[in-house]
Formats: sequence, C-alpha cells, structure tokens
Amino acid sequence: MARRSSTASSSPTISDVAARAGVSLSTVSRVMNGSTTVDAGLAERVREAALALNYTASPLARSLVLGKTQTIAVVVPDLANPVFQSALRGLTTAASHQGYHVLVADSFENVGEERVLAVEARRRCDGIVLCAPRMSVEALDELLPQLAPAVLINRDSSDALAPSVVADYKSGMMQLLSHLYGFGHRHLAYISGVTAAQSNITRVTAIHEFVAAHPDTTIDELPGGVGFDSGYGAADAVLDSGATAALAFNDLVGMGLLGALSERGVRVPEDISVTGFDDIPFAAYTTPPLTTASVPIEELGVQAWDRLWALLNGRSPAYNLSFGPLVVARRSTGPVPVPVPEAPGTR
Repeated sequence: MARRSSTASSSPTISDVAARAGVSLSTVSRVMNGSTTVDAGLAERVREAALALNYTASPLARSLVLGKTQTIAVVVPDLANPVFQSALRGLTTAASHQGYHVLVADSFENVGEERVLAVEARRRCDGIVLCAPRMSVEALDELLPQLAPAVLINRDSSDALAPSVVADYKSGMMQLLSHLYGFGHRHLAYISGVTAAQSNITRVTAIHEFVAAHPDTTIDELPGGVGFDSGYGAADAVLDSGATAALAFNDLVGMGLLGALSERGVRVPEDISVTGFDDIPFAAYTTPPLTTASVPIEELGVQAWDRLWALLNGRSPAYNLSFGPLVVARRSTGPVPVPVPEAPGTR
C-alpha cells in the first residue's frame, strides 16, 4: 500500500509555499502580509503558489511576522453596568472596521485589581482603553507609561500621558439641578456614587457650586453607590431628609429608588421628584419614565478607538474630547409638592 505524503494529509505551510514558488520564507511572509517592497514578479509567484496550495496565513503567524496581535484590551469596573456595555459596543464596532478584536477585563469594582488587570491585559494586546474611574490620579499617572499606547475614557491624566474622551458630568449635574430648581424645588437630596470616583467628585463639585450660586437651596448628600440596591436602600434616608426631589448618581440608582418609593406608596413626582444620570436604555421604560442626563456613551467608545487607532499607526491622536450631557425630561420630575392644608378641627 502506498504511503500518503505528510503534505497531502496536513494543511499547507509557509514552507510549502516557499518551496513551490522558489523563494525564501521571509519573502513569502512579506508578500502574505501586504508588503510592497517585494519584486512584483516574485510577489506574483508567491500568490500563485499560495492559491494553488489553498494556503492562508493563520492569525498567529501573521501576529508573529508583524509583531502585532490585532487585539486591544478594555478594562472596565463593572461590565454588568449598561453604561460600560454601551461604550464597549461603540468601541468594538469601530475597531472591527480595522480588523481588530477587543479583549475585555472586568475589575468588578475592585480598585486594587484595576492596575494588575491593565498591565496583564496590555501584555497580550497592541494597546489598551482604560476605564478606571476610582483609580487615584497619582496611581494613574504612574501606570500609563507602562500601558502605552493607551486611551482613557471618563478620566484625564494630570500629565497628559494619554488622550482621553470624557463626559462632562459637572455640566450634566448642573443642568439637572437647574431643571429641578425651575420646578420650585429648594430642598434636594443627592444619593452619591463611590466617594473617590472622579465621576462622583465632579457631580459633588457641581452641587457645591450650585448651592453657592443659589443660597436659598439646600442639598443633602446621602451615601449610596452605583447599582439598583444603592437606590433601593437609600429610600428611607431620602424620605427622612424632607427633600422634595432626589438626584441619583446614575440611572440604576434612580431605578432602585423608584422601586422602593413605589413599595412605600410614595408617588413620583406628586410627592417627590427623582432624577437619574446617563440615560441608559431602560430609563425611558420605568414607572414613571426617569428624567435623566443623556450621555452619548457609545460615541465615547467610538472616539476612544479613533484615538487609539492613531497611536497604533504612529500618528498624533485627535484632541481630547468632552461631551456635554443633555437633560431628558420625563415624568419622574414635576413641580414641588404643595402642602395640603389641614382640615379644621383635625388637631
């Protein structure tokens, strides 16, 4: 029985193409990876040999030749949060147009893990997009040189070590406060996010500046968080404060608060107004629909990729970008409640 050759029983290799075309391995590599430095006649012989053998360079082989993985990493604090899902959608869609894949690392709100994850992910990729809202400025500036090329989402580097795309949370909070002030609310409550997070710090800065400009306004800052449970758990504190309106750190917190208020028989907005922040897709379908500040999160992802793509190709990235949120007024906010006068003889 005749033996079948190993070449016939396995996929063709780059060596097979080189032998058939009568060229070196390096020549085949350059041709298969689009190099224009190879003589046109040699390049045509290589392509004919590859076609005859039905040879296609594997992604791994291409990576070894080019020194690139065609992959970037994204580090996020909580992939379950629709905000980060939207940013990731914009980023992955844009990156795919240039043949790049995205590796996602989730720190699960663990600040200590962000640095480790970022360094490990960068070792496996060509570049990184970093969403690290709770990392200190000092730690961020120390880390970024190890990650280059890198782009920041919703963070700035104090030394401009990486380009950034951010949402102007201060402007968004100012607009929400003005919206409630216009309805006559003078006593408000703010359910905070994570205290050290930059996005929370900018919101608090807006609150302090608003109160300074409107001395007839009182805003109570209440401990909270970033998820449904934070808003749900803050309901009693909000009601005990006597505030006529509550601003939640984000839409998830606002939704949790709406649920808890409904269970207590508190009407929104007749008894108290509630706002969220971000305008995630679910915000329009709560009961009542949630007033919020709309942030173009998916576009943040697209713009982050544009800047990283420039860095990957040795070009200067576009200028740092800041998106100004816009208030989307829905039915969870309304005029300040009018006290119902007591009927005579009820005391």
